[in-house]
Amino acid sequence: MPAPYNRVAIYARYSSDNQSEASIEDQLRLCKERASKEEWTLIDCYSDRAISGASLMRSGIQSLIADALTGKFDIILAEALDRLSRDQEDIAGIYKRMEFAGVKIITLSEGEINQLHVGLKGTMNALFLKDLADKTRRGLRGRVEAGKSGGGNSYGYDVIKSFDDNGKALTGDRKINKAEAQIIRRIFTDFADGKSPRHIAHALNKEDIPGPRARSWTGSTIRGHHKRGTGILNNELYMGKLVWNKLQYRKDPDTGKRVSRLNPKSDWIIKNVPDLKFIDQKLWDRVKVRQGEIRIKYKDQIDAIHESQRNNRLNNTHRHKHLLSGLLTCGTCGGRYSIICQNRYGCFNHSHRGNCPQNRSIMRTEIEERVLSGLKDKLLHPDVVHQMIKHMQEEANRLQREKHQSYDFKQNELVKVEKQIDRIVMSIANGTDIPSMHDLLFKLEDQKQALKDFLDKEPPKLPDLHPGLADVYRGKVIHLTEALNSPDTIAEASGAIRALIDKIIISVSNQGNTEIALHGELDALLHFMTTTEDQKTAENKGFQNAKSRPSSKEGRLYCVRGCGGWI
Repeated sequence: MPAPYNRVAIYARYSSDNQSEASIEDQLRLCKERASKEEWTLIDCYSDRAISGASLMRSGIQSLIADALTGKFDIILAEALDRLSRDQEDIAGIYKRMEFAGVKIITLSEGEINQLHVGLKGTMNALFLKDLADKTRRGLRGRVEAGKSGGGNSYGYDVIKSFDDNGKALTGDRKINKAEAQIIRRIFTDFADGKSPRHIAHALNKEDIPGPRARSWTGSTIRGHHKRGTGILNNELYMGKLVWNKLQYRKDPDTGKRVSRLNPKSDWIIKNVPDLKFIDQKLWDRVKVRQGEIRIKYKDQIDAIHESQRNNRLNNTHRHKHLLSGLLTCGTCGGRYSIICQNRYGCFNHSHRGNCPQNRSIMRTEIEERVLSGLKDKLLHPDVVHQMIKHMQEEANRLQREKHQSYDFKQNELVKVEKQIDRIVMSIANGTDIPSMHDLLFKLEDQKQALKDFLDKEPPKLPDLHPGLADVYRGKVIHLTEALNSPDTIAEASGAIRALIDKIIISVSNQGNTEIALHGELDALLHFMTTTEDQKTAENKGFQNAKSRPSSKEGRLYCVRGCGGWI
């Protein structure tokens, strides 16, 4: 097995429970001192600031892992193992991947990490997180029992900032915001009188009345979820009743996002806070009666939606429902285009917030057909084909250079190791015989043999590009859109199409035509053309120098990334 080399990368992190910018610099300084003492070559430093170690959804740690797997360095150095992660599963996964890549993990606290550290320290870090969460909940419950806030603040109230006699900040106190309370009374009254949450939101936005967190109003902000107690119309605090522990939050191990779940009613903590009441019982009851009538009226439709969501929960997490879902953007307000009714796309801000004048909608089938037709014509343009082949050739050459550089590096390392062995042998021959010299000699001999084994193999030569690559490319583009009609290939084809598009901007011209601006990336195109999983894609480049006039009078497809040409 090859002996370790001395290229090191340093990782530092501080979490939200230790808000200190200096913490990163202190960790980096200590690690750099250790690297200098060991005569390691510092390759790069990675860090994550004010991010919990309970998840790997951190840009710094993700970059560190990605670079380690490409062989950029041989050692990861950190202050302690919990800087990399506090989660048992995550730290075990990091260790497994680094062991596979031949990268050692060394920390200032624990030394070189092995399986024992991963098991014991991973368990200790997980217990620390659980203990911290339990202590936090105990503290919050104590505040709720005293009638104070258990975290966060509701629209309609202001946080009171005060201090005790010793100068310590007092938390959890709040008071009624009279202006916001008046808006809430208006919402309750309008809803009780028969107006829908969407129409109420439209009216508030037209009057430029800011909603919660200074955002625009939407129907869902007002309507919420009656069982979970979310939304303006379901907030019992407006009635002077503080309800805590209604929901529990757990972190999804796959996405790192918090997911809420409803707790049993027996676990709820309810306290009366009459000082915070500003909705009278009669108005509250009128709202509850109308909400009940709506649930009865639309019960069948709601049950059908919930049943569909349960049956397709796994599919919904992996696949977009429609080909262009999430890619369409309104050219007027910058908001998203979404399905508004009967398979028609429309501006979300216009239909749900009423604060965008763009009222043009478009059939889903029509926009998909136009985008696919324009995309195919664009990708078959001679300049794009030439550009694709050029970048693939550049990437192949770059990979070949990296292979040769690695080969040259190992040759230089072999020369250094042989010189070290010669010096030790000469010292022993001259009478300097220390037991530790023998141990070092054995290690150097192992390292020498590993280097020779590597150098005995010629540097792998990447295959030349196929002379008919352009024809292969054209064939793939033509068959890509056709594959959308086949049930066997539709999922793969949809993913390939979406990979070619960053976003699609929909706007209306002065002549009343619907214009569609398509933003795409050539690196996604190269990835689509790759035939082996381990071949890397070229650097991001736009579709360049491809210009032709539009032929459709109904609307136009326009590629604005790097070319400025109609298609």
